Amino acid sequence: MNPFQQIPASINMDSVNQSFRGLTSSFQPFARRTGRLIQERLGNADEITELPQEYLELEKRVDALKAVHVKLLAVTSQYSHEGYDYPPNLRESFVDLSRTVSERVQTLAQAQSAAEAQAALTRSTTKHAPKTFAHAISRASLSSAHQLPITDPLGVALEKYAVAEERVGEAQLAQDSLINSRFNSAFQNTLGTSIKFADRARRKVTNARLNLDAAKTAARSARPEKQDAARVEVEQAEDEFVAATEEAVSVMKNVLDTPEPLRNLADLIAAQLAFHKAAFEMLSELAPEIDQLQVEQEAKYREATS
Repeated sequence: MNPFQQIPASINMDSVNQSFRGLTSSFQPFARRTGRLIQERLGNADEITELPQEYLELEKRVDALKAVHVKLLAVTSQYSHEGYDYPPNLRESFVDLSRTVSERVQTLAQAQSAAEAQAALTRSTTKHAPKTFAHAISRASLSSAHQLPITDPLGVALEKYAVAEERVGEAQLAQDSLINSRFNSAFQNTLGTSIKFADRARRKVTNARLNLDAAKTAARSARPEKQDAARVEVEQAEDEFVAATEEAVSVMKNVLDTPEPLRNLADLIAAQLAFHKAAFEMLSELAPEIDQLQVEQEAKYREATS
């Protein structure tokens, strides 16, 4: 079979020419802008159309706002990693990490013998304890308490401290969750939507300005018979430049005027405040108990040594 028999005998050249003209018309503005941009970067361009002062000021403010979002997120994104404050060189046993301190303390309190207590210490569950600094202190305190006699004041104090620090750790996890949902996500969303829209509008202005300056340059060197067409092209480019600039100004003002970033910051502070308040209350409740244990031990110590 002759393969050329599969090719149509006649090709619609009008359709081909139309497609070619469409491709050429869409490529020419890009090529013109690119050429103009290269000339400007090389310092070979003639007069460059100036942007309105208001527009330039808005650009600076939007860039600053974008930098604020990026800089803060570089730090606050750590709240999305549970172990951001977990000691990097700490080695905890599987048993330490496999049960919460509260569970172990409660189980030990219910033990009827030393054997049951030992079993409670070594028994593990499928629930893994979080890796935060407060949780690490909690587990270390409980493990240390169990190295001492059950009636030892230090051991009793360490067990109480372990329970309190675990509660502090849980409050921290609640804080982190709130910051991730109400601050980090919101800031990321702003970067990906309104600030991104502003950047896109600014690129349209840049392209429109390059098209305008390229059209002006072409008009200055146009032959007499093409002067009218070149003048029309410059006028169209000016209209597009003005429209793009006005749109970008509107978009940038909207980005800068929205109270969303301040609202997000208020949410961040509220989450931190709730955590520190909870930690303060838990440790304030614990401190008098530890002080009392200390006073009782010192009294017994003085009595024994007198």
